[in-house]
Amino acid sequence: MTSFLTSIGRSLRTANRWLIQTPDRALDQAYDAALMIKAIEDQHFNGDKISNRSNIHSDRVFAYFQTELRKYLQFADVRLKEFRASRYIVDSTNSTLYNRPVSSASDRDRAAATLEKLRFIDEIIARYKPQAQQSKAIVPVASTREVNMPSCAALNVDNNGFIDTTGSNIKFSGDDNSILDKTGVLPRSILGTLNRIKRDLDPKAEEQVIQTFRTSKVKTLISIRLILLLIIVPLLVQQLSKSFVVGPIVDRIWKPSQSAVFLNYELEEEALKEFNAFKERLEFRKMVGTFAPAIEQDVKDEEALLQEKAQEIAQSYSGMSANAIKNIFSDLLSLVAFVVVLVTNREGLEILKSFIDETVYGLSDSAKAFIIILFTDMFVGFHSPHGWEVLLEGIARHIGLPANRNFIFLFIATFPVILDTIFKYWIFRYLNRISPSAVATYKNMNET
Repeated sequence: MTSFLTSIGRSLRTANRWLIQTPDRALDQAYDAALMIKAIEDQHFNGDKISNRSNIHSDRVFAYFQTELRKYLQFADVRLKEFRASRYIVDSTNSTLYNRPVSSASDRDRAAATLEKLRFIDEIIARYKPQAQQSKAIVPVASTREVNMPSCAALNVDNNGFIDTTGSNIKFSGDDNSILDKTGVLPRSILGTLNRIKRDLDPKAEEQVIQTFRTSKVKTLISIRLILLLIIVPLLVQQLSKSFVVGPIVDRIWKPSQSAVFLNYELEEEALKEFNAFKERLEFRKMVGTFAPAIEQDVKDEEALLQEKAQEIAQSYSGMSANAIKNIFSDLLSLVAFVVVLVTNREGLEILKSFIDETVYGLSDSAKAFIIILFTDMFVGFHSPHGWEVLLEGIARHIGLPANRNFIFLFIATFPVILDTIFKYWIFRYLNRISPSAVATYKNMNET
């Protein structure tokens, strides 16, 4: 066990050094991509940007350079995102060049080199960004009362799913009012009807409808893409790291002795139950005279058979213990990947939040009531303690911890109550103000 812990500590130190070096490594790779773009400009376009305006090259040759340009630009963009995300993580956990006072000459040289590389990368990338993207705004997430839409020609949607609003005062709203608007003097339904009539009489109503549809489409695509990233990326990192990184390391250094076969006492108790069941079954078959001849050929006596079974059980539960250790480290890497996706998609998170708000609050009253009853009964209802118990036991077994019954019962006695309070507060504070009819429908369905 001591050698195993030493190997784990050595692996963690190696991983920590790799993480600390990630910002510099990502920046160097982005800098190399910018140098490749600069080399193509100098060698084939006389130092100018890669463009076909001068007609120096044929269409096929220019298409090749365009492919190379897109490849290097995309690679540099990915590495810059990795640089920002890794620097954020490193700054939060370590004292490095990026968050400590620059004191020595080497630190000043490194800081100057980093800034120079960033300036060069920005200079190269800026040549191939449309002028409008310098003031590009992502799909607005805050709704407004007045809808002031530009013409369809003024709407530009780039390949990344962003909307260019340069030179226009675009305000997006899927509805006339914000989802969380405060209650006014007149009912919202009357105000909504008046605004809808006003919008229908507007000469630019058709353009506004098309604009709203295109903006909503982009928002939906961005939200779905982010949801898929938040699900797929952590799962892939968990499975790949467990199979190709964490698994081989644990298999190489996990050499359990007789006293370290079981990771916790519950695994040992399960192994004893399995061994005793086999022993009793063997004794019973011996007493009734149905002892299998095939088994007698492999072993000489009952003692040897029991010893063989004990070794088989020990090997099986040793594999379970090693698998639990693999799950811990692979889950941590999966959590890091999830955080990185969140950090690198902050604007997308705002759009996703707006998309979820519009989707949830845009449901019919009966659908809202159905979803509320479904979630409350599932997580805080009468039968929910059994589900929480199974879930907590499964998590404990997944990471190799013993299922502490006292902790499980304490969790079940407190967390669902807190969750129920949050549900009721949300219904009283927000839903009752936004959609009173949905609350009335919920109460009727809940009392039926």
